[in-house]
Amino acid sequence: MRQPITSPNGTPISRFAFGTMQFGKGASATDSHAMFDACRDAGINHFDTAYVYTEGASETLLGQCAANCRDNIIIATKAAYTGGSGRANILQAFDISRQRLNMDMVDILYLHRFDPDTPLQETYDTLAELKSQGKIRHIGVSNHAAWQVMKSVAVAAERDLTIDILQPMYNLVKRQAEVELFPMAQDQGIQLVPYSPLGGGLLTGKYAHQHDTSVTGRLATDARYNARYGQTWMWDAARKLADVTHDTNPATLAVAWAAAHPAKPSPILSARTVAQLQPSLDAITYDLTPELYDKITALSPTPAPATDRLEEAS
Repeated sequence: MRQPITSPNGTPISRFAFGTMQFGKGASATDSHAMFDACRDAGINHFDTAYVYTEGASETLLGQCAANCRDNIIIATKAAYTGGSGRANILQAFDISRQRLNMDMVDILYLHRFDPDTPLQETYDTLAELKSQGKIRHIGVSNHAAWQVMKSVAVAAERDLTIDILQPMYNLVKRQAEVELFPMAQDQGIQLVPYSPLGGGLLTGKYAHQHDTSVTGRLATDARYNARYGQTWMWDAARKLADVTHDTNPATLAVAWAAAHPAKPSPILSARTVAQLQPSLDAITYDLTPELYDKITALSPTPAPATDRLEEAS
């Protein structure tokens, strides 16, 4: 039976999460602590990291931030982005993650991506072992296709495990998750916690032109993000978002839009400073009307249904 995701002291998981991918690299230690405190003040109790983030600095800094409020918050980390989802790799990485966090237990352990080369039975035997030892409370998966999640759900169930949380990419210009992942999660009762609601910074409005070299950020410095968001129509959508309403920051609109989908996803916010984070935090209390939601939705192509029978799409 699936248990609701709460902090160790029973506080329900917050409507939004904060991702610490910038801790220790894009964000200094001082800025990391300040953002953590700003999130707590805004009511966020769900904090996300990973073994591979910033060569371990992300987990280390998050552990320091969380030390005085551990029972009140939900800590998620991830394993097996590299090295596969075999038993030895998961256990080795997770032991290091717990040492960095300075925690015996984490609330959520994600498989960072699907591993087609390792039997799922081995992977979920390992996760069952960690859960029976009290080292993890919930299991999540990230960067999985819907069919991969459902295969995992079946194998997990054989071990009396549930997959409780799913972390896909989702934002105004990356909407593929709407087709199968969101309906699947709703059907299975899996919590949706999508990452990149700002599209790697594209939807913040700070990039005026696709080849603007005057602005720093992941789109300008990271080849992966440049490729991910390199299509001209995406940049057109971002410019139109900035013009939707001139009294609201486009980052606020982008985050509020991502959270407003009927599947009730809980976006992961992230930034390098409190000032950069604030427009995303403003989305927590922003009143996005149905009319404005529809107007923003129309700025990007709605993906075809899974059957590709467009005549049946409502």
